[in-house]
This record gives sequence, C-alpha cells and structure tokens, in this order.
Amino acid sequence: MSLVMLLLAHPRPTSYCHALAERIGEQLIGLGHEVRSHDLYAERFDPILTTYESHTSGEEIESVLAREEDPTIALHREELRQAEGLAVVHPNWWGMPPAILTGWINRIVVPGVAYRLEDATGYPEPLAPIQDLLVVNTSDTTDEREETLYKDPLASIWGRCVAPYLGGPRVTRRVLRPVTDSSDEQRAAWIDEVGTLAADTFGAVS
Repeated sequence: MSLVMLLLAHPRPTSYCHALAERIGEQLIGLGHEVRSHDLYAERFDPILTTYESHTSGEEIESVLAREEDPTIALHREELRQAEGLAVVHPNWWGMPPAILTGWINRIVVPGVAYRLEDATGYPEPLAPIQDLLVVNTSDTTDEREETLYKDPLASIWGRCVAPYLGGPRVTRRVLRPVTDSSDEQRAAWIDEVGTLAADTFGAVS
C-alpha cells in the first residue's frame, strides 16, 4: 500500500480548499492508498522555527533533529520519511503559501528526514521516498495578470525550491482561478477535475 501525505492550509473550515482536499483524500482512499490527512490550522501546527532547527547541514544537526520532543512535529517528520506521495492544497497569498505551510516546510523538510547535505552549498541527497508531488492552488488572479505581473512564483517555490529537497519527485500542479466569484457549477467541475488529477498523479495501488 502506498502512503500519501495530504496537507491542507486554509484557516476557514468552510473554505473551497477544504472541499478540494476532501475530494483528493476520498479519491486516493478509493484507489487503495493509505492517506495521512493534516489540516494544519485545525491541528494548530506550530510554524515557528526553533533556534536549533535553523541549521541545514552536517551530522550534528541531524542528530539534534532526531531527538524532537514535540509530538506533532515528530509525527509529521516520521510520515514524510515513509510517504511515497505528497498532496498539498492551499491558496495563493501574496505569491506565497500561507505562513503555516511555509513553517511546515521549514520544520518538516529538514536534514535527516527529507534530505542530507554534506555542506550548506551542496546538492541535497534525497532521503524521503516521495515519488509524486501534487499541488493544488486557489487564486483570484487571472491567468493574464499572473503571467504579466507576477510570473507565478508558486511554480518556482514548489517545483524548483522545495521539490529537489524531497528527492526530485514528479511535480503536478493545478491552479484554479478566479475562485471568489466563480459559480457553483464551476466549483463542482473543478472538484471533479482535481479528483481526476489526483487519480492520474498517484494511480491505483496494485
């Protein structure tokens, strides 16, 4: 059985992101995957990086991180060590993920868990078995404005910054926009599309 971590980062329990994450989870369970779902706001995940977590390379920092006493942080790190897939649902805020999700990356995608660095300027040696990364974003910026003014920084964050430290998984990303004024019919269609995308990304467990 394949283990997939599913991360949701939106503070409103009734948000459209919640509906999208729910469909992804249902789809993956139906395909035989073991899904570990985490609503970061509901879990009150602590995104604040501690002093000892701020180092990036060397055997000493791996040893320190291995002794993590916060049970939530320890759980997420252990699941990442085992997961073959990672699915993430979050809104585009200022061209960035919500701060709670950025904190998750800072505290969970760490040396000795996701990767290893011989020195701070080197290339990461992958440790986590992540093979596929699915990112679904909601946004109210039109395609034209995103391309003209912003150049889609989230594509760079997930594809060129985070993914290499997860072992270079295949990255699939879908941006739904604009969401706020979309019709019920459009939202239903997007949910179906995202469910199909999750199935195509992770496949069925044989």
